Amino acid sequence: MSPKQAPHLGVDPYFPSHGDNRYRVHRYELALDYKPGPNRLAGSARLSAVAGGEPLREFALDLADFRIGRVLVDGRAAHYTHRAGKLRIRPAKAPAAGAAFTAEVHYSGNPKPVRSPWGGLGWEELTDGALVASQPVGAPSWYPCNDRPADKASYQISITTPSPYTVLVGGRLLTRTPRGGSTTWVYEQSAPTSSYLVSVSIGRYVPLRLAAQGPGATVPQQAHVPARLAPQAAYDLGRQPEMMRLFEELFGPYPFGSYTVVVADEELDVPVEAQGVATFGTNHMDGRRGSERLVAHELAHQWFGNSVTIADWRHIWLNEGFAKYAEWLWSERSGGRPAAAHAAVAHALLSRLPQDLRLADPGMRLMFDDRLYERGGLAVHALRCALGDESFFRMVKDWVGLNRYGVVGTADFTAHVRRYAARPVDGLLEAWLHETALPMLPVAG
Repeated sequence: MSPKQAPHLGVDPYFPSHGDNRYRVHRYELALDYKPGPNRLAGSARLSAVAGGEPLREFALDLADFRIGRVLVDGRAAHYTHRAGKLRIRPAKAPAAGAAFTAEVHYSGNPKPVRSPWGGLGWEELTDGALVASQPVGAPSWYPCNDRPADKASYQISITTPSPYTVLVGGRLLTRTPRGGSTTWVYEQSAPTSSYLVSVSIGRYVPLRLAAQGPGATVPQQAHVPARLAPQAAYDLGRQPEMMRLFEELFGPYPFGSYTVVVADEELDVPVEAQGVATFGTNHMDGRRGSERLVAHELAHQWFGNSVTIADWRHIWLNEGFAKYAEWLWSERSGGRPAAAHAAVAHALLSRLPQDLRLADPGMRLMFDDRLYERGGLAVHALRCALGDESFFRMVKDWVGLNRYGVVGTADFTAHVRRYAARPVDGLLEAWLHETALPMLPVAG
């Protein structure tokens, strides 16, 4: 069974209370009404799903503290309980093993971030608007879902909000319908999407078209920014079309229909990637391209993390290591320092820090540690040095192509790498991925 086909139905060991592996969702249809002033969200979620290997007498959705109006399964009222972030549903008639079924939840309330070791995650009310930043477990802050990265689905999202606000969601805008002071925006994301990668931004933005450059540059790219930041953003994002062209050359075709950058009218600690969208803060737009490496990093996640998705959070280095290395590749190919120089700086930094991080399974406490990003980039560079450029870039492009829209883990990746190595690489993979001690600085050849 190929990595793309593998079911990856196990419980996420970092977040065992999230998700339910007794069923899989293949489509969400969300119809929401949001009022920014009182931060009031109301609407319905319809899930089309398939039961697992046993009759589905009970199943659970992840959902924060909202008031539940009604719950239906296959159109019939279902018994439910809702506490501690879990909506447990008992259908009037259990879907048979392997059977398709629908679940519909009507709910309302004041959305707020869910608590986590990294602060609030998910729906965040801004001074004037809102945004969603869900990685890793913030999606239940605004809609009921099977919140596990391996359960990818298509989405249609309808959001009604006052007309002065722009609503931005990852995917294709189907319709925008004004009616009596409000506007309803309907988006379709047809590519399989993990729950944490569904984004929403609501704010007063002006559009900024990022012109594609060069032959074959066909991916539509745009930004939505506060009007006062348009000049800075136009400059700071000005080389993104060149990044897109480079990453398509190195990683293969861009996996989605378009790419949107949102600059929220708020300072953010770090930018946030979602499927087809990246959200930056005002502090990332300085008019000097001071955050350009982050522009490259978030764009690279469209291939590494969003199209090729980790089965569970133990494997987060596959997302962040490749996105970090994409920063170095952009630097190398755009006239900056070569990747080897970035690798030397990262290695010197890590050599002075505690060496207690296991890259391929860092533990929940360290999954967003800066060392994981740097060591992940170094591990990718070590493979480039060991394989040589021709085999390395062929390996990377094939990895992305073979697993497009799929779900993978570290073992899938190491098995893939071995097929491109002229000499055994098991020792290298073991040292960089599974041991805590920092290996020597990788050198080409």
